[in-house]
Amino acid sequence: MLFEWGEFDAGANVMSNSGSATITGGQLVARFLKKEGVDAVFTLSGGHVMDIYNGCLDEGIRVIDVRHEQTAAHAADAWTRLTGVCGVAIVTAGPGVTDAVTGVANAFRANVPMLLIGGQAPIRNYLKGGLQELNCVDMMKPISKFSATVHETARIPEFLGIAIREAYSGRPGPAFLEIPSDVLDGTVAKSGVKFPVNFRSLGRPRGDEKLVEAAARLLEGASRPALLAGTQVQHCRASESLLAFVRKVKIPAYLNGAARGCLPDDWTVFSRSRKHALSKADVVVIIGTPFDFRLGYGGSISPDAKIIQVDLDYSELCHNRDIDVPIHGDPGAVLEQLTDALSICDGRREWIDELTAMEARAALLDVPFINSDAVPIHPLRLAHEINQFIREDTIFIADGGDVVTMAAGVVRTRRPGNWLDPGPLGTLGVGAPFAIAAKTARPRDEVFILFGDGAFGLTGFDYDTLIRFDMPVIGVVANNAAWNQVRYYQLAKYGAERGSVANLLSPLRYDKIVEAMGGYGELVSEPAQIRPALDRARACGKPACINVLVDPQAFSTSTKSMGLYK
Repeated sequence: MLFEWGEFDAGANVMSNSGSATITGGQLVARFLKKEGVDAVFTLSGGHVMDIYNGCLDEGIRVIDVRHEQTAAHAADAWTRLTGVCGVAIVTAGPGVTDAVTGVANAFRANVPMLLIGGQAPIRNYLKGGLQELNCVDMMKPISKFSATVHETARIPEFLGIAIREAYSGRPGPAFLEIPSDVLDGTVAKSGVKFPVNFRSLGRPRGDEKLVEAAARLLEGASRPALLAGTQVQHCRASESLLAFVRKVKIPAYLNGAARGCLPDDWTVFSRSRKHALSKADVVVIIGTPFDFRLGYGGSISPDAKIIQVDLDYSELCHNRDIDVPIHGDPGAVLEQLTDALSICDGRREWIDELTAMEARAALLDVPFINSDAVPIHPLRLAHEINQFIREDTIFIADGGDVVTMAAGVVRTRRPGNWLDPGPLGTLGVGAPFAIAAKTARPRDEVFILFGDGAFGLTGFDYDTLIRFDMPVIGVVANNAAWNQVRYYQLAKYGAERGSVANLLSPLRYDKIVEAMGGYGELVSEPAQIRPALDRARACGKPACINVLVDPQAFSTSTKSMGLYK
């Protein structure tokens, strides 16, 4: 459905040239984004795209300018995760787009819909060798749901609608739209512009009824069921549906990715017994997470188990593992169908008690490290202090390797959507960008970042952005002066003489770096100093960086199993 400009602009007088009969391409971009509910964009200044900024000022859209295009793309990714509204990054032509590639690729693997708008040399000079001219459309196709160039100013709203619709279709992911500078700067008559309306479905696809019925019967007959819920549960805002299902089925639940925090921390939610549960369960429900390396490509689940898989993406069903009941649909809608189709399920007490005992035994193994007063500080002691410190509203951002792996078993976020990590691409450097998006989208909530020192070095300079926009966050750098996860593998594979090549760092004073930018910094070298330093960081009202010296000889259990690279 399309409507004329006059219908869209009824009663509005927000544009600087509202009395004019014409409008520029950049203003069309901003007007469309405002209609879509986008009230902030992330960018790094570029001459090819500056007319969009002009339009954003007209529309009251906040322009958050960052220090690297990778940051802009990561921030757009996090904006979508936090708000459900498509995040938008705007970058200049050529190297502006190539710098953003990592952020787009991360969103692609994490199934996050977002929009990258890239500039381009004037179309009138196509293939003449203009400044920063590069074939970015073809470059972006393998890591996006949609990649195209807009050739006519009047068609900008149409192409924006196509890009966002494609980003949300099936398996969600990023879209790329290239707009040459003369198309953005071009003017068209308002009366000739048509904006798409109702250009994408907001409905939730339900699962096939026969498959839902088959799944319900399997679950009713199970004596050792287990459930693993992943990122799509949060993407589809299905936490309430998941809770109702788990309570009715009385099924032990495990959460990964953005699903962390989607269930209250009660008797049904487990973490440390996952390997055992998946290997011994007779029925396993996998919701919104792929059979990738995190599930041993399907091999982590007992070969004798019956598997129910629910996924938004048809192509993900039965991928890497034969599935007994594959259900294509929105996780929230399918969970509601399953809950309605099920009778009350009993007889799982023995199984739940078994897993509860395993959780307790596993937790006991961590107690000496959680309570350790050793120097350098054990990462599990740091994680424990963080878990005790964070609040109900804290958005926790994980940006690191092995220190984050250890913290993931200890830190518990209290609300759905409050755990942010890069996802299956394992991209480091999301910390500051995700924090920028979080404080832009939810300024009243507390934002906490746990960095590895290697990860901090990638986008840590965007503390400058946090400081310029007065976004107080609490950052902790777990500083072991190494790329420690990789270092463990190298030491195990090549021995001490060759195992420390290209994986050692300097024990930098990251706290001093942030202080020099205008933030708050503090060095922590003893366990007893952690909590007081965190309290001071919370009270300072500035972007803060607590530099914690942790033990470089401490490694997570999963790293020591050497399973990540198999």
